[in-house]
Amino acid sequence: MEQADQGAVRPDSITEVGEDAVMSVAVSPSVPTLTEEEQEELRDELLRVEDEVVTLSQVLAAKEKQVADIKRKLGITPLNELKQNISKSWQEVTTSTAYKKTSEGLSVAGQKATAAFTSMGSAISRKFEDVRLQSISNSFGKIPSNKSDQMKSLHLLDEMRLPTPL
Repeated sequence: MEQADQGAVRPDSITEVGEDAVMSVAVSPSVPTLTEEEQEELRDELLRVEDEVVTLSQVLAAKEKQVADIKRKLGITPLNELKQNISKSWQEVTTSTAYKKTSEGLSVAGQKATAAFTSMGSAISRKFEDVRLQSISNSFGKIPSNKSDQMKSLHLLDEMRLPTPL
């Protein structure tokens, strides 16, 4: 029992939230009342378990320090670990079913958008060609009266000629 009391007095022990409240809470009427001996046993067990928690926390801290030292000796830096974690996470995302379905859907949407823009571009190009041909046709409708006007019309037609495909 002295050993359990020493664990509670240690300066390096970690006080848990509500630890003091456990000692000072009055027994509720709905809980069966305990004898003095049972209360003392429970207090001793509580102190023993708290001491174990402190010990385990210290062991964990020592193991974490050991892991950090080993990683440092191996040249594993936090940045390298972060890169590996991101790479692994990205690989998991790209192999997921949701990602594959989304990727396929976006691919189909992109193909349809490309086809729509191509079609729209062709329609606009044809419309400009129609307007150009109509202006040429209107130029032919006016019959030049003299040789000078005829030469100007031929020169104009030559300038407006469609480029020939290679």
